[in-house]
Amino acid sequence: FALSGKMAEARFNTAEHAIFDHHVICLAGDGCMQEGVAMEACAFAGHQGLDNLILFYDANDVTLDAMADKTQSENVALRFKAIGWDVQTLADGHDLAAILKAVNKAKKTKSGKPQLIIAKTIIGKGIPEVQGTSKGHGEGGAKFADAARKGLGLPEEHFYVSPAVRDYFAAHKKRLKRAYAKWRKTYEAWRAANPEKAALLDSRHDKPSAAHFIEKVIPHFPADAKLATRAAGKDVLQPVAAALPLLISGSADLHGSTLNYIAADKDFDKTNRAGRNLRYGIREHGMAAISNGVAYDGIFRPSCATFLVFADYSRPSMRLAALSKLPVIYIYTHDSVGVGEDGPTHQPVETVTGLRVIPNLDVIRPADPEETAGAFAAALERTEGPTLLALTRQAVPMLNDIPASVRRAGVLKGAYIAVQETAPFTHILLSCGSELQWAIAAAKTLGPGTRVVSVPSFLRFDAQPQEYRDSILPPSCRKRVAIEAGVTGLW
Repeated sequence: FALSGKMAEARFNTAEHAIFDHHVICLAGDGCMQEGVAMEACAFAGHQGLDNLILFYDANDVTLDAMADKTQSENVALRFKAIGWDVQTLADGHDLAAILKAVNKAKKTKSGKPQLIIAKTIIGKGIPEVQGTSKGHGEGGAKFADAARKGLGLPEEHFYVSPAVRDYFAAHKKRLKRAYAKWRKTYEAWRAANPEKAALLDSRHDKPSAAHFIEKVIPHFPADAKLATRAAGKDVLQPVAAALPLLISGSADLHGSTLNYIAADKDFDKTNRAGRNLRYGIREHGMAAISNGVAYDGIFRPSCATFLVFADYSRPSMRLAALSKLPVIYIYTHDSVGVGEDGPTHQPVETVTGLRVIPNLDVIRPADPEETAGAFAAALERTEGPTLLALTRQAVPMLNDIPASVRRAGVLKGAYIAVQETAPFTHILLSCGSELQWAIAAAKTLGPGTRVVSVPSFLRFDAQPQEYRDSILPPSCRKRVAIEAGVTGLW
């Protein structure tokens, strides 16, 4: 969210009108601070100087299973200072006045650093049975509710809100309305003075048309091209990025391999907040989580890249994107055993299958450059969930026996007939990615009764009407063979 805010400031604010000037406030506990993804994100925030981010650390020295000192002993304040954060520590994290003072100080700082506020608190305060212990984390406290209210000096009335609190928030509501009216006036003046910027901001609501991209935006590849689909992806990304100025691209220290750099733009960094290329470092989990935040914010369309086998690092955030219907695009390359000299640790034989079973994650594995064009168009059009493009390291031939328009449009439906049988049915060969070429070659050996079906996306094909699915895979033909370089049980 903080990253998106900084990009929005650079892209839309003017000297006369600052319509984006908000802070992002995040709450974390001891368990959160132990997670690797949190430290990946915090290191990124410190390096990028995201001074619009305020992180509260509720330091109650408890995790679920035991007191925190059983599993941690680091000095959190020094750790965050070392990675580029400002740090404040509140000895009494229950002191509301001290909290307000710390927040105001964090908002007003000019250090150019994200802000950490460490609030020392007592878990389960006011409930003697669990106060200050790990029981306050995981055990039910409802049975102690009446005693707790009494211990805190509250009336016996459930859900009690004091007159003083009601009066405060009534006045606060009026202040917020005045602040909003002032911002709205600035916003309307900004729109009138900057119609092009306003139109660009409004375009965040547009749903891209896959047909438009495959027919009007992405040029066709030469018939004699022999490219890896990751290289084809590089060529597809450039016109797509020109057509979608709010599309951003990032990589986990692998731009030179994943080939997803937007060539017409520059890096996002402290000196260039308008840059569209993000360097996440070797932080695949943090990269995917940050992409979720950008997607949630709803202004920019995030895409990110790494090797496919490293989806194992980013999988929890990919699951959350699928659960939350976030339109993140993953450009994950080196999709099979054809990965060169890196060896078995980089050969994702089970990874594609493992990703295909995540509900609402669309995994597309294109077979050649023209299918790659269709895959990018499909990913851009899909706004109800994330899409992963599994691209090859090795060069693949152009499948010119199949019309380019059929290859592109076929991806949108998830599966299509690549080779039509010319005699009564005997076999169906199903394949995708770099193996489709071998299915086509095998069909020539098997004879004219063999159909070849390209299946770049299981999710898309399963979503088609039964009539279409039966036309591609007629129930009458049960002699079917699937060909893919990997664990094929799901086929």
